[in-house]
Parts: sequence; structure tokens; C-alpha cells
Amino acid sequence: MPLLTGGGRTKTLLNGISGVARDGEILAVLGASGSGKSTLIDALANRISKGSLKGNITLNGEVVESRVLKSISAYVMQHDLLFPMLTVEETLMFAAEFRVPRTMSKSKKRTRVQALIDQLGLRNATETVIGDESHRGVSGGERRRVSIGVDIIHDPIILFLDEPTSGLDSTSAFMIVKALQRIAQSGSIVIMSIHQPSYRILGLLDRLIILSNGQTVYTGLPTNLSLYFSEFGYPIPEKENKTEFALDLIWELEGSPEGTKSLIEFNKKWQSKNSELVRLCSSLKEAISVSISKGKLVSTSTAMVPRFANSFWKEILVLSNRSILNSRRMPELFVTRLVAVLVTGFILATMFWQLDNSPKGIQERLGFFAFTMSTTFYACTDTLPVLLHERYIFMRETAYNSYQRSSYVISNALVVLPGLIILSFAFTTITFWAIGLNGGFSGFLYYLLIIFASFWSGSSLVTFLSGIIPHLMLGYPIVVAILACFLLFSGFFINRDRIPAYWIWFHYLSVIKYPYEAVLHNEFDNSTECFMRGIQLFDDTPLVTIPNAMKVRLLQSFSDVLGTKITSSTCFSRGVDILRNQGITDLSKWDCLFITLAWGFFFRILFYFSLLFGSKNKRT
Repeated sequence: MPLLTGGGRTKTLLNGISGVARDGEILAVLGASGSGKSTLIDALANRISKGSLKGNITLNGEVVESRVLKSISAYVMQHDLLFPMLTVEETLMFAAEFRVPRTMSKSKKRTRVQALIDQLGLRNATETVIGDESHRGVSGGERRRVSIGVDIIHDPIILFLDEPTSGLDSTSAFMIVKALQRIAQSGSIVIMSIHQPSYRILGLLDRLIILSNGQTVYTGLPTNLSLYFSEFGYPIPEKENKTEFALDLIWELEGSPEGTKSLIEFNKKWQSKNSELVRLCSSLKEAISVSISKGKLVSTSTAMVPRFANSFWKEILVLSNRSILNSRRMPELFVTRLVAVLVTGFILATMFWQLDNSPKGIQERLGFFAFTMSTTFYACTDTLPVLLHERYIFMRETAYNSYQRSSYVISNALVVLPGLIILSFAFTTITFWAIGLNGGFSGFLYYLLIIFASFWSGSSLVTFLSGIIPHLMLGYPIVVAILACFLLFSGFFINRDRIPAYWIWFHYLSVIKYPYEAVLHNEFDNSTECFMRGIQLFDDTPLVTIPNAMKVRLLQSFSDVLGTKITSSTCFSRGVDILRNQGITDLSKWDCLFITLAWGFFFRILFYFSLLFGSKNKRT
């Protein structure tokens, strides 16, 4: 008797449900919305946490372990989560790389994919991309069949589907169930939920379980529906759709004072009178071995398949190849990002063209660096929608051990590196020479490194946040708010020495602090370069408007008072003085560079743990 608990209360969602599913048959779970169809499918597929579920699920009379069930079964979600720019064949081939045992050769995997394409009726769409809102691709029914194919590529013994016909027209829905019938006839057990099957679909189903408020009101063959309801006292009219009549009657009973209690009790008596003898093999292990010997699980031996089909490094390679192939067919995403960086760089280069070393030039350099460092982080937020979409694909694929989480995290990091290098080089080349930054060629190389480190850290931060943010609508406000706080405490708006003691901890947590200080070191960490000389002393004072001759005489007066010779060539401020005034004294430029890179790795590690603890694929 499965139960779900939550919020300190216990609510019975499924009660007293029993049934039998055989290989070669389709068992369909019917019921109105809220009847418990999806909950039952999730319970059978071990997608409900143990603390929320009570009852027994057996295979061949034996309680099945979660690890074994994962190895021999597959679960198809309602939503089609696929890479949009891969073709049908490529999508299934990558699924084969992940799920089919590593002992199988490439040619045999390709043969399996071709056989599955025929089994699912996808031959005419083999070379068509999946598509999305922006790219034309396969039809809705074909997309659903591809989703099914991805999950059954290893030819599982048991297949669970949560409303596979949802959102499809009658023809597409029929083709889906027809494909499922072929899968069942190949030796699989197919268990699916369906809201209201048409007359043609009902003819494809072998067994039914009809639910009402989590309890069974009918279990048996579709052909017995007329006799069942006739004996209950509600005969089905001859030309009426049997399931439509049954569901309408159940809906009426649910609205009555006694509800469906009478129908539930009648079902129990009916079952005891019409119960079938179920013959079992001697053991679950023997049954699995028999299925494998018949070609199920696409294995070459009768031994259990390993937890993961590929080695760690092979997983990284396959994941990277798939991501690169999908991205390469959507060049507009990267091109848009590159154009945004180029335009921003061009605007900054022309706005801050050839800054001088005057006090005003110093303030302008500080403003440029602060804006640049924040821009590199904000430029990474446009990847959030793609990352959120990939996360749901990841959750589906790792639910049945397609690959390890660590492989995905490393692959994700490797794939973004070439793009970050291109963006960094483009921005650095446009701005460094045009603005007249200091340091020569070595300064240019360091500036390139710190820009890359900023992009790397920003990309990693957004990637981590995609692992904990549930929806895109929440994603952008959260990311923008976090980056705004990092910028506020970076040291540009208020020096470190003037930040209140109770906020100083956030200053050191600010990811923008370190690249900002790094570029200031690169620009001003020069004891020979002078940034305020002679009469420039008056530039930031009310005396800035007086004639230069008067300023020279004032310097002579200062000399007489202080007893030190001060002329128009006397240097009042060098780079180290600017760094000291900005409170940048505790870290070197290389420290700042390494810390910025380290933040990127730290966020990738956090991303791994967010996937580890936040993608269990189980309801609570």
C-alpha cells in the first residue's frame, strides 16, 4: 500500500492496488486527472523515495533491488527532453554509446540503432533534426517516439511510460501505442499511464488498471469491460467507447455521497471470482537470464550489465562530442555572444580612447576596469537557458546510469573553454591597445589571462546556479542580483579600508574583487611610472581653473614652506601610491589571477554537488 508523506502529514495517494504485468503485453493504467496514475507508475519504477513509500513491488515473486531494477528497466517521462540540433539517428546513436555495454562494437551499436528506428517507425525521419521553437524538425509524434527510443536503446526488460500520448493528436497517439506494442511483442513488459485511450488504442492494450482517488476500480482485460460494468449494473451501450463510458461513470460516482466505494468493493469480488493463476519462473535471476538469452538488454552474456556502460574517460569523450555537435549546428548562440562582446569592446575602446596618465585619466582607468570586469561576468548569463535545458536532459539520462555526474561536469567545463578563449582574445585585442593600457606586450598577455579567468569564473558561476535554480524565470533575477552584490563589494565603489567591519567578509567573497585588483596591479604596479606630475597636483581641486603660471608660482611657494624643491616635473603619485589609495596591498597580481581561476574550479565543484544532491529523480 504506497503512501506519500510530506509537511508533517501523511496522505494516502495509492491504496490496495495490485496487478500483474507479463512480458509481451501492454499494461495500461487509466484514470482521471488526480486519480494516481503517474504516482503508481513512479512507485513501480522506484522513483519515489523510500521514506515516502510503503508496500511491496515484486518481480517473479521476489522483491527487486533498486540497482537491479535500474539495470533491467527504463522510464520515459512525459516531456521530450532532447538536444534540438541532433538528427534522429544521431540522438539514438549517442544513447547507444551511453547505455549499450562497452563490449559491443560500433557497428553492432549502429545495427541496434537501425533496428530501433524501424521498430519505432522513424525511418523517414532518420536524417531530420529534432528541432525546437526556433528550428524546424520532426513532428510531435516523431519526437515522442525518439524520446522512447532514447530510453529503450538497451532493449530493457521492463518499460515504464508516464502518459506517452499526452499532447498528441489521435493519429500520432495511435502510432506511439502501436510502436509500444511492437516493443512488448519483442519480449518486454510495457507499463504505461494513459488518460483516455481511443477505440483504436484500446484494441492495442492487453491489460487495464483503472484508478479512482488512488484505489482500483477495475483490473483485467479490456475485452471484459462490458461484462464487468454490466454485472455492476451499468451496461455499456453497444456503440459507446468503453473507456470513455467507464471514466464518465467513475466521475459521476466520485461526485456522489458514497463516492466509488461500491465500485471498489465490486472490483474486489470480481477479482476473487475471476483471478488468474500466475506461473512464475524459479527465480528472478533465472527470468532475467532467460530474457537476456533472448536478446534483451543488448548484452552478449547472461551476466548482469555493469552499472555504467562506459569508462570514465569514454563518457567524457562522448558527452563532449554530443555537446559540440549540437552547438556547432546552432552557431547563432555563440555568434550573438561574440558580437555582444565585440560591440561592448568597441564602445569601451572608443569611449576611453588613449587615456593619459593624468589624475582624470587614472579615474577613467578605474572606471573602465570596474565596468570591464563586471561585463565579463554578466556576459556569461546568456548561457543560463541552455544550461537549464541540459540539466533536465542530464536528470533523465543519469536516472538510469547513462553516465557519471563527474563525467558530465568535466565535459561541460571542457566544451566551454574554446569559446571563452575566443571571447577573451577578441575583447583584449580591441581594448588593450586602443585605450593605451600600460605594460607593453607582457602586460597584454597578462590582461588576456585575467580576462579569460574572469570569463571562466563567470561561466562556472552561472553553471553552478543552473544546478540549483529550478526555473528560468527565477534564474535571471537571481544571477543579476548576485553579480550586482559582487560588484558593489569589489572595492571600486568603496575601498576595502572603508568597508564596515560587518561587511568585510563579503568583500573577500566577491568574485569580481580579484580580477579587478589584478588589472589594477597590471596597470599601476610600476615604481617608475608617474601618474601625477607638477601642476597636475591641482587637477582635482578648485584651483584647477587658474592659469598654469599661477600654479607654477604656487608650487614655488610650497617649496619655500616645505623646504623641498618642487617643480613642474616633480612626481607626486606613482602606481604603487594609487594601489595603496585603493586599498590594494594584500595580494599580488599573480595571486589575484590564480584566485580568480580557483573560483571557477570551486563553482564547478559546487555544480557537481548540486547535481549529486539535487537530481535524485525521485518524488518525496
